[in-house]
Amino acid sequence: MQQREPSASESYFWPSVWAIGLHVLVFALLFVSFAMTPELPPSKPIVQATLYQLKSKSQATTQTNQKIAGEAKKTASRQTEVEQLEQKKVEQEAVKAAEQKKADAAQKAEEAREAAEAKKAEEAAKAAETKKAAEAKKAEEAKKAAEKQQADIAKKKAEEEAKKQAAEEAKKQAAEDAKKKAAEEAKKKAAEDAKKKAAAEEAKKKAAEEAKKKAAADAQKKKAQEAARKAAEDKKAQALAELLSDTTERQQALADEQGDQVAGDFDDLIRMRAAEGWARPPSARKGMTVTLQVNMLPDGTITSVSVARSSGDGPYDSSAVAAVKNIGRLTEMQGMKPSDFNRYRSFKMTFTPEDLAL
Repeated sequence: MQQREPSASESYFWPSVWAIGLHVLVFALLFVSFAMTPELPPSKPIVQATLYQLKSKSQATTQTNQKIAGEAKKTASRQTEVEQLEQKKVEQEAVKAAEQKKADAAQKAEEAREAAEAKKAEEAAKAAETKKAAEAKKAEEAKKAAEKQQADIAKKKAEEEAKKQAAEEAKKQAAEDAKKKAAEEAKKKAAEDAKKKAAAEEAKKKAAEEAKKKAAADAQKKKAQEAARKAAEDKKAQALAELLSDTTERQQALADEQGDQVAGDFDDLIRMRAAEGWARPPSARKGMTVTLQVNMLPDGTITSVSVARSSGDGPYDSSAVAAVKNIGRLTEMQGMKPSDFNRYRSFKMTFTPEDLAL
């Protein structure tokens, strides 16, 4: 802390005070010295006489006059001496008071100087302490700032380490999860493969059994078809013979009856031929029914097949249409009368899985 320099008025203030005080002290001492002056005995009156030498006077008169003159001179000398002593005493007192005042002023000036120096030293010490405190505070703040910076660096480093460790843990966990998931998927796939393999084996076995069963059914169906065809031909021949040998009314009744019987036989024949070329779809179930609209030429050629009433299952309807179309041509229709064939030009057939020999 920098000490302030005293101004000019402050520099002359104390010396002026000391000078005024010194003068007051001198006048006070003079007053005291006059007041304390001892009382002197009253002075004897000075006899002033003029001596005239008279020739006529006697010697005694002359001696008396000389004696009186000597006494008067002596008294005047003593009075002068007392006055001089008093004057000298006053002067000494004044000098002494002036010296004392000067000494007091010097002492007070010295004390003032010492006080000023002490104050200056105190202010310097205070300034030094303030500076020292400021430096200490600055150092403490610098230390705290450094510690804070170190703490921030350490905290940041710890956060980075924690983040890095968390990332590594997450990566490790992800790898473990992926490995576990891969193992589960592999296990699941193996189970699915085993299941598929078992299903395939079962399907293969079932298909073999169905193929064997179908082959037996086809053989039996073919045998039945041959027997039915032969029976139909025999029945037709018999009916024809009966027609040739009976009366007209009888022949007509037999013809109508025979026509219905032939129509029923041809319906069965169409069903059997359709069953031979039918590919059973996986969705086919017992109880399913589809009605087909069939158009045919007199030579037995099937020209078109469409669905008149669906079973509700598209694959089954399509398989039934394809089965009838695959018949191609029924050669057995070529010997029919036009009146019997008219019902087959465009007719409806109903197929069920039982009809198609599942």
